Amino acid sequence: MKIIIKIILPLFLLFIISCQPHEKKETKIKPRVFEGYHPLLDEIIKTKQGVFRGLNLNSKADTIKVVETAAPVEASPGHLYFEYKIDSLTNYSIDYTLSKDSLEEINLQVNSNDLELTSYLFCDFKDYYANKLPNPTEDKGYVVYNCFEGKRKPFVVSLSDNSTPTKGKLNMVIYKDK
Repeated sequence: MKIIIKIILPLFLLFIISCQPHEKKETKIKPRVFEGYHPLLDEIIKTKQGVFRGLNLNSKADTIKVVETAAPVEASPGHLYFEYKIDSLTNYSIDYTLSKDSLEEINLQVNSNDLELTSYLFCDFKDYYANKLPNPTEDKGYVVYNCFEGKRKPFVVSLSDNSTPTKGKLNMVIYKDK
C-alpha cells in the first residue's frame, strides 16, 4: 500500500500542477519610429523631432545628457562623447561639440563588420534626410544637405560611406553653416 501511495501521490500532484493555467508572458512590441527604414534607425536617430535624436543645434549639454541613454565615455565643457554597441558586429559613437554650452556639431560614426548592413544603413540615412531636408547634393561619396529653416541659423548634414572592403564605416556630421 505504501508503494502505491508513493507512486500515485507524486503522479497525482504532477497532474494537478500540469492542469494549472500558465501565465502567458506578453512581449511588448515597441512601435517603430521609422517605418519603411532599417530598424537600426529607430535606435540611432531615435525620433523624428529635431535634427538628430530629438536634438537641434544650440541645445544645451544637460539636454543632450537627458536624450542619451548612457553616461558619456568622455565629457568636458565643450565635448560629450558616447559609445553604443548594437551587437557583436556593429557599434556606433556620437561626438557632440559644444561652445559656451551650446551644441555646435554632432558627429556620428557607425562601424560594422557586416558590409551589407552598412550599405543598407547608408541608403536609409540618405533617404531619411532627403525626405526631411531639401536639395541634397552628392559629390565624391559625400551627400550634403543644406538647411535653412525659418529663423534658425542654417545648418548642414553631411553623410559619407568610408567603408573598406572588410569593414563598414559610415559618418554623419551635422554642423552650423557659417
